Amino acid sequence: YEAIQQQYRPEVPQYFNFARDVLDRWTEVEKEGKKTKNPALWWVDGAGEEVRWSFEELGVLSRKVANVLSDACSLQQGDRVVLILPRVPEWWLVNVACMRTGTVLIPGTQQLTAKDILHRLQKSKAKCIITDDAVAPAVDSVGAECQSLKFKLLVSEGHREGWLNFKDLLKNASSDHHCVATKCQDPMAIYFTSGTTGSPKMTEHSHSSYGIGLTASGRYWLDLTSSDVFWNTSDTGWAKSAWSSIFSPWIQGACVFVHQMPHFNPSIVFETLSRFPITVFCSPPTAYRMFVQHKLSSYTFRSLRHCVSAGEPINPEVMQEWKAQTGLDIHEGYGQTETVLICGNFKGMKIKPGSMGKPSPGYDVKIIDEKSNTLPPGKEGDIAIRVKPTRSRFLFTCYADDPEKTEATVRGDFYVTGDRGIMDEEGYFWFVGRADDVINSAGYRIGPFEVESALVEHPAVVESAVVSSPDPIRGEVVKAFVVLTSDYASHDPAKVMKELQDHVKKVTAPYKYPRKMEFVQQLPKTISGKIRRNELRQKEWRK
Repeated sequence: YEAIQQQYRPEVPQYFNFARDVLDRWTEVEKEGKKTKNPALWWVDGAGEEVRWSFEELGVLSRKVANVLSDACSLQQGDRVVLILPRVPEWWLVNVACMRTGTVLIPGTQQLTAKDILHRLQKSKAKCIITDDAVAPAVDSVGAECQSLKFKLLVSEGHREGWLNFKDLLKNASSDHHCVATKCQDPMAIYFTSGTTGSPKMTEHSHSSYGIGLTASGRYWLDLTSSDVFWNTSDTGWAKSAWSSIFSPWIQGACVFVHQMPHFNPSIVFETLSRFPITVFCSPPTAYRMFVQHKLSSYTFRSLRHCVSAGEPINPEVMQEWKAQTGLDIHEGYGQTETVLICGNFKGMKIKPGSMGKPSPGYDVKIIDEKSNTLPPGKEGDIAIRVKPTRSRFLFTCYADDPEKTEATVRGDFYVTGDRGIMDEEGYFWFVGRADDVINSAGYRIGPFEVESALVEHPAVVESAVVSSPDPIRGEVVKAFVVLTSDYASHDPAKVMKELQDHVKKVTAPYKYPRKMEFVQQLPKTISGKIRRNELRQKEWRK
């Protein structure tokens, strides 16, 4: 680890474009015969369909998509493109094409509702949206309210009124495209946060932040080489998919393996790890918790050599059980939408179960107090990254169009993550909890504000407070404390709960609905009238 810290000095040139400077470079290495026959992308649908693209084929197809964006959609450098697709090969092509054209990608999960999509389109002023048959009706229901939206591309075998057909355009597009010259700090992508105390923020990343900044992740945490086949199970709507399904593996020239898997299924995961030569595997702690409930001895993961996990803390018991059944350690990592990997259990390091490891090379990570003083080992404080006198190029650039919120992330000389932690005597970091109230359920980050807003829209609800509640499988789930109106107070609680759950599923993304609910007379509040969610949360976790 010490050697990594000393040796890791990534160069950040004035101009950088991941498609041109990394992917096209691997194409040249392929042509020179200096790379194993590993594909760049290996996609399976579980029903016999497979796609295997070399870096050269990825280059040809992504240039065709770049021409679709530039010509058919008349998009210019800096224009914003919303992309909502499941795990299909086109998702990867659009990601690379946006880099080639300098357009700014805004990914979203398939679970977004019409209301979520409206918010993202209006706030981002996106000129183009690319999606499939499942999401297109929701887009059409709000499209008239989105003045900036000029082009809608449908990834489908069929056609839809008012939409351009992506596959038709791709077929007819030229593969001759000259990559635009993007500066390191030019915007590359925007990821919406989960929205803790208000509407989700637009986290803007530059071409260098992920494109160069995730080198440490690919090389030292994921331990990838160009002969590896790497499978990351993240949803395409989250930043983790960019981390581990694009940048980290392709920086190393590794193969990105994808299973379409519309719904998470442990048996499919085990069968896939047994059948395909997957060497490195990444999944959230929730998935590993599900995995160890199964008898893994009936499967043989012949090629698997390295396992990682991120998104939330992983229980030491799960790590021990996984190792007992597979012989493999789980290397935990910690980061945020706003950052690259902040801490990790890197190759060659002793693993302390429950710890998120040591700071990533390229970041100066400290535990600080409310006055920005660095705290000694063993003291709890805010996990922070030093940004003065020099801000790392591998942090988000800003919250787009929101300078006040961007400024609020800095305290003294540090970017404050909003998470609490402790560093031990050996320099290992331990996650304590969130300074904010974001709920992390089965790998999905959920802001309480949005769920509370959805609940209060229902005539039964006076007010509500939403917190996390422990769950043996998901780690934590959404629990709502609800004060009912007098009209509903005498109704059957089970029926009211079901009605409210169904209501939340309709007005916001279904994964955000409260799986637990408690009806109360009043909510705990501060003198100024703010709800004390931390009190409710502590009560839940003390049970």
